[in-house]
Amino acid sequence: MTTGLHPGGQPQDPRPTGNQALPRQERVGHGAPHADNRTRSAVITARAAASFDPVGRSVATARSFVRDTLQGWGFADIVDDAVVLTSELVTNAVVHAGTSADVLCLRSDEGVRIEVADRYPEREIPLQATAVNMGSPDREGGRGLQLCAALAGRWGVDYSPTHKQVWFHLDLPDRPVGTRTAGPSLPAHLLPLADGRVRVAVIQIDRVGAISAWNEDAEDLFGYAAEQVIGKPLTDLAAWPHTPGTSTGIVEALQLSRWEGTYGLRAASGRVTPVYASHLRVRDTGGEPSTVCLLVRDHERAVLQTPLRASATDTTTSSEGQATDPFEVFIGSPAPDDLDGLLQRTVERARDMLDGDSAFLLLATDDETELEVRASTGLPSARQRFARVPVEAGPGRYGSARMPAVHEDLTVVPGAVPLLAGTGMRSVVTVPLKVEGRLTGSLGVAAEGPSRYSNEEALRLQFAADRIALAVESARLGELERLRRGSLSFLVEASDLLAGTLDRDQTLALMAQMTVPTLATWCAVYTIADQASDPYLSYVLHEDEERIDGLKALLSKIAPPDPVPTPGARVWAAPGEAAHQAALRTSMRSLGLGEPASVASGIGTTLATAAAVGGETVVLPLVARNRVIGMLTLGKPSDEHFRQEILELAEDLSRRAALALDNARLYSERTAISQSLQRSLLPPDLPHIDGVEVEVIYRAAGEGNEVGGDFYDLFPIRDGVYGFAIGDVCGTGPEAAAVTGLARHALRLLAREGFGGPAVLERLNSAILDEGARSRFLTLLYGELWPQEDGSAMLKVVCAGHPLPLRLRQDGTVEAAAEPQPLLGVMEDLELYEQTITLDPGDVLLCVTDGVTERREGTRMLGDDGLADVLTTCTGLTAGAVAARIMRAVERFASDAPSDDMAILAMRVPGLQRD
Repeated sequence: MTTGLHPGGQPQDPRPTGNQALPRQERVGHGAPHADNRTRSAVITARAAASFDPVGRSVATARSFVRDTLQGWGFADIVDDAVVLTSELVTNAVVHAGTSADVLCLRSDEGVRIEVADRYPEREIPLQATAVNMGSPDREGGRGLQLCAALAGRWGVDYSPTHKQVWFHLDLPDRPVGTRTAGPSLPAHLLPLADGRVRVAVIQIDRVGAISAWNEDAEDLFGYAAEQVIGKPLTDLAAWPHTPGTSTGIVEALQLSRWEGTYGLRAASGRVTPVYASHLRVRDTGGEPSTVCLLVRDHERAVLQTPLRASATDTTTSSEGQATDPFEVFIGSPAPDDLDGLLQRTVERARDMLDGDSAFLLLATDDETELEVRASTGLPSARQRFARVPVEAGPGRYGSARMPAVHEDLTVVPGAVPLLAGTGMRSVVTVPLKVEGRLTGSLGVAAEGPSRYSNEEALRLQFAADRIALAVESARLGELERLRRGSLSFLVEASDLLAGTLDRDQTLALMAQMTVPTLATWCAVYTIADQASDPYLSYVLHEDEERIDGLKALLSKIAPPDPVPTPGARVWAAPGEAAHQAALRTSMRSLGLGEPASVASGIGTTLATAAAVGGETVVLPLVARNRVIGMLTLGKPSDEHFRQEILELAEDLSRRAALALDNARLYSERTAISQSLQRSLLPPDLPHIDGVEVEVIYRAAGEGNEVGGDFYDLFPIRDGVYGFAIGDVCGTGPEAAAVTGLARHALRLLAREGFGGPAVLERLNSAILDEGARSRFLTLLYGELWPQEDGSAMLKVVCAGHPLPLRLRQDGTVEAAAEPQPLLGVMEDLELYEQTITLDPGDVLLCVTDGVTERREGTRMLGDDGLADVLTTCTGLTAGAVAARIMRAVERFASDAPSDDMAILAMRVPGLQRD
């Protein structure tokens, strides 16, 4: 489809005229003898054109195009007739003739002219004198011209060699000058309530959704100066209502030609201000589209709210004697596409039909045991919406929603209709909505006066309920299907997020963030450490961040909910009661009336917090592995209720969240135990050795590991003699760590028993082999350190299969300080020997494990030569500086995280300190 809009001026016909050799023939209705008598001679003030492909869906698109165009021009009175005629004519073109259709709308002072042209040159051109046979009104095609004759003020048909064009003109109804719509005069007490000065915020949103204009009333309403918000997306301020799988998002709403409804805007104070908004999509002279938003406070919605068009007649027969659909007679045309719109239109029409003061409509749950309030008018809808009442409220006809009922005076039978308690309504008539004998809902109309309704009104209302029951059930099933699809998508995303972490605190945060604001206004998570522990308030979240602290303070002052393992949501009244008492105490204090004894408890909270918690609060148990590990608490603001679908979705989420939370707990416990055992394998603090600097750096591979297959030790053997070791057990993880503990403790024990280096390693080799299948081969560098009085140090070392130690002299030369010998844990009989090394003042001995030398980046490896090159740059550095430089060089050699354990032991002899 292609469209074009051109305000004002004489239009240019968008269609090709073709060869004009043949004379143009016309059939003009309502006595119009010639084309000159058409509105084309009037001054055209606006036009809109569109082309539609020859496919079935083009008919609906054409109807929407004409409806939006005429409503945009302010011609709502003739929209229905224009849509019906356009639908028939476009159907003839794209369905029956199989050609594309061009639709042109022309606005003039006299009314609206609409032209529909198709490209079907083979059609027979009728002779001017030939009588036109309209055909049977019951056949599939040909009704377009009959409808034109019945509905249009003037109409006609134009032919050319390439086009057939049908046009019709609709005159505007006679209305008082300047009047679009009007209402009767009302007493002052019935007028809508507004502030002393009504402020209408005018906000303009550009093509990309950013704020481009912000008037003074917007500054007063929301507290932002224009320079603070211009250029920012409206989505940064809007608190858009959302239910999974339903409703239109704000981004989509801003793209619609018109939109009207309620949402919230976050003010500069951080609080969300409910507003009623009217959006109009416009374009400037350069063709740039934007959206103009008019906003007032929600309780002043009457300033902007467009009144619904009243039904033209309550009969089922039109003035021409043609039968009309009773559903359209009651609901009006066009019927709303969404369930909420259909239900709201239904209760308003039912109220008007019986001249009532209020009306309500309830839908039955799947098991038909309860009814849920879905629409009302004349009642406090915020309090009633999604509230539930039982289907069977008592014995007899009047206690069941399955039968029509008339209550002449509710004051005589208090509680007969719980929904109307405290509303001032006295008489009420209710009727069931049934589909194929199954209860699907209940429709009621109430009045403030007694004895307003009788069985006659009940029959009229039942007749209307029978007309709409099927449409309501169809829309409800459609909404339920969308909710289920949205719920499945929500649960899949939630499962992915919860499975992506084993951190307890992050799991708690995810649980709350997934529920607020999608499922609830606020959320609190209680956890239970063990069966003997009380529930602990672990996490609190509110959609308004400024209310989190107050909410947390309120919940911490009241007893937590009982950890009942019964599945499903249960109502928890304690927060609402505490909020009510706190609000009462605060109000009485502000009036200087003091505090009554019943509210003298120290629950300190603000009225805003009380309002935030004053609605329905439900608790869902978090059950994992047959144990209650916590509770998920969801709440609504004052007088709001949860719908059943949301509670079912929350129950599914609670099961997944409970398992994720328990997995995080088990992982945390396992990690704590593992780390505690690993720390027991690490040596204590390094001893201080006079005349020798010692530094160790240790890195275990693997997340959460503190000890792996590499190990080190430095310990005193006897006075003036110290043992040191650095080794590498084959493999990583717990198995390697077990051999690490065996080797480190055996080395200390054997060395202190007086065994020399070869004897120590031979006995350690036997101990490793005795482990059998649990044994691991081990590379080990072991030595004894003897500080000397002249400032040097003597070392006796045995290098059993380990990377050779490197010696850095003061002149910068680097050399291996030992010879390689067989590793441990492979052969039973070993012949090992020790070598003696003397470190002069300024010399450094560097010992590393193979995780350092085998550091890789692709096909490159650091190796022994690369390590020696780095060590040559360490002349004059302390032992700590040498170890740090080596580690930095290893980390920078490759971008990936190390895959092997690493240990670095650096010893330096600084020499004697002289005065």
